[in-house]
Amino acid sequence: MERDSRSHLAGKGALEELMRERIRGTIEAIVEEELEAALGAARSQRVGANRVGYRHGKRARSLSTSLGATTIMMPRARIADDDGRRREWRSAIIPRYQRRTERVDEAILGVYLSGTNTRRLRGALSPLLRGAPLSKDAVSRLVGRLREDFAAWAKRDLAELKVRYLFLDGWYPRVRIGKKRVRVPVLVTLGVCADGRRVILDLRLAGVESERAWLDAVHSLVIRNLGAPLLAVIDGNPGLAAALKAQWPKLTLQRCTNHKLWNLLAKAPAHLREELAEDYRRMIYAESRAAVEQARVGFVRKWKLRCKAVAASFEEAGEELFTFTAFPSSQWKALRTTNALERINEEFRRRTKTQASLPNEEAVLLLLFGLLRSGQVKLRRLVGWHDLNPVNQQPEAA
Repeated sequence: MERDSRSHLAGKGALEELMRERIRGTIEAIVEEELEAALGAARSQRVGANRVGYRHGKRARSLSTSLGATTIMMPRARIADDDGRRREWRSAIIPRYQRRTERVDEAILGVYLSGTNTRRLRGALSPLLRGAPLSKDAVSRLVGRLREDFAAWAKRDLAELKVRYLFLDGWYPRVRIGKKRVRVPVLVTLGVCADGRRVILDLRLAGVESERAWLDAVHSLVIRNLGAPLLAVIDGNPGLAAALKAQWPKLTLQRCTNHKLWNLLAKAPAHLREELAEDYRRMIYAESRAAVEQARVGFVRKWKLRCKAVAASFEEAGEELFTFTAFPSSQWKALRTTNALERINEEFRRRTKTQASLPNEEAVLLLLFGLLRSGQVKLRRLVGWHDLNPVNQQPEAA
């Protein structure tokens, strides 16, 4: 008998169907709690001082979740406004006309912005949609809303973030322009707030990664009320360094130690690269400032003899390669490199690795923004954030 009762659960998609049933019940329970709070009274509760309205039935509502399409029974009610007029209650959890959860919408946007047309998109996401309608107009509305959200995000005020450190770098995704596939620079700025949170502050396309392009990015931050940061972590791009110094002459710069290692390895003969990398890491990852400086002296002395090109490239970076040693040692791991930005870039590449190129330049920014907005790219607090200087010690903007 027990076997018979379970037999109907067997078969293709049975587990997903059971999960959808439970999701349906959970959604209905959550909406019911929302309605009770709005009415000020539970179901069948007599009139009380807090009651502001009454239920009047339910209606079926289709909703596509990450487990596929389901149908819920949406409660209806009328509630009184402050002026005594009655209006139809609207759920904030499931807004009017919403037919898909945000997670499904983000999946649709991600696939579409990667260059897939609507027909192929329906096929790719058929397990999610399960026959739910998805027209070209619906996709266009999603893209339109994302474009509007990005425009507002790119102009938002930054004053309340109290940014202490900046991480800046340029990425080069492949994009179709006309009939050619080319790489275009995306200038990315990440900020570390006074409470240690890491936040993407700006995303923008540029014709080339030049001083002028970075100046425009920096000026945008200033216009949006970003105060002068204490430190900027950058790669070796001279245009970026010049742009930062032009805006904030007293700003301290930290050159990414990973970028410099790659430069050094490119200068060294193949048979010396392993030894070079070992010496370099022993210096950079020394436990104290004094140990770093001692290893640095030995590194320069040795490699001037072994490979002058390596020594010259190393000395080019100067003190900016060791700025991190002036900060609390608990933060050295986070401040030595631009790895925080590299991880975001890796996630972006992972999402688009099956695409030879993105369909246009706008798709690059919208796809990046969509990943950030949906929480698919998570940014952890800065390692050692407890040792950030008090906010009142932050210098005034130059």
